[in-house]
Amino acid sequence: MKKALIILTLFAALTACTKSTDGGSARLKSDTDSIAYIIGMNVGLNLIQMDSTMNVSALCEGIRDAFRDRTRLTIEEAEGYYLAYMNYTLPEKARAFEQQFLADIAASNRSYARTKSGVTYTIEQVGKQDRIPSTNRDSLHFSLRIRSTDKRELYSSAAAGDTLRMELQDLAAGLQEGLRLIGEGGKIIAWLPSATAFGAEGYAEWGIGPNQVACFEVELIKLDKYTEWNRRRNTR
Repeated sequence: MKKALIILTLFAALTACTKSTDGGSARLKSDTDSIAYIIGMNVGLNLIQMDSTMNVSALCEGIRDAFRDRTRLTIEEAEGYYLAYMNYTLPEKARAFEQQFLADIAASNRSYARTKSGVTYTIEQVGKQDRIPSTNRDSLHFSLRIRSTDKRELYSSAAAGDTLRMELQDLAAGLQEGLRLIGEGGKIIAWLPSATAFGAEGYAEWGIGPNQVACFEVELIKLDKYTEWNRRRNTR
């Protein structure tokens, strides 16, 4: 509904522009041209959100060829190429970028260390060493802030007005690995390769895109160990 209203508003503005007699305004020849322009503009704005580096000339050429019925690829060839790019080429590019990015972080700051899986971290506060997550069923009460490689904040539990409570096994592998390094009251900053975070699916709720490396700042507020909880339950 919102998109429809936007298109109608744009159409009204452009139609008014075509009727204007003042100089210096862009004019379209007809209402159908106005609609075509609006559709093109809407497609363009959506594509910018998807990939602002897209080759506009190649994009327009593809549209022209489709209207001319003289495309350079068959539908089957185009589908095969697109799927190969999305499933293999793009993830490989993302992995190459994240590996170099994480290597640069570790090289530029001696406080950072790396695990075998590629998790690149620094411990800001160790926390209680006798209160470290050890089993998958341990329940964690923690705050979380997530940032992208360009320093944008993707998610903040503080901004959401709450903290998080989850079992260790329900967290991404890289987060599990990082939290096992600190105790209750500890703080860690960990850059997670996409393979140890949310992979090709991403995690929209936390603003994580497909194959995205991101920084997770975590404070472990309280740890409820499963062995202690289970013992209390059995002694009741």
